Amino acid sequence: MSSKPQDAVADVCVLPLTRPQLAEARRMRAAELFEQRRPSSEVAWAVGMHPESVRRWKRLWEQGGVQALRRRPATGRPPKLDDAQVEAVRTALEQGAQAHGFEADLWTLERVGVVVERVTGVTLARASVWRLLTGRLGWSLQRPRRQAVERNESEIARWVAHEWTHIKRGR
Repeated sequence: MSSKPQDAVADVCVLPLTRPQLAEARRMRAAELFEQRRPSSEVAWAVGMHPESVRRWKRLWEQGGVQALRRRPATGRPPKLDDAQVEAVRTALEQGAQAHGFEADLWTLERVGVVVERVTGVTLARASVWRLLTGRLGWSLQRPRRQAVERNESEIARWVAHEWTHIKRGR
């Protein structure tokens, strides 16, 4: 019997893929299926895309191979925050809004913008904060439930059973 060494990666945190990374992964899976000579309709179903998109990918693949389907760096102005700054912002946001002096533990674009400025010294517009959250951090919009924290389900059930029946009857 041989003993297996403990995995050293047990404490590693795997971050979710961003949308561009997911899109590239779909194209790479499609390229694998193209190499297997699968029909475009089957490839489209397998990767969950419209057949016309898959046909366009196939034309690109036929002309330039797998490299033609890879993600290209974005053109235009470079981002204001580098990768190290984005990770510093991620760490700060994961501490919660109250850790940064806000009353409720709820993130808004304005609050995130304040934290970004505190952590990095860079001021971002609301649209840029949104792109940072959704694009580079992989966060999504979450709406809080509109329900009182003090809500008491047993008291509500008692009130409906006893009080409401008297009010409804008009007594």
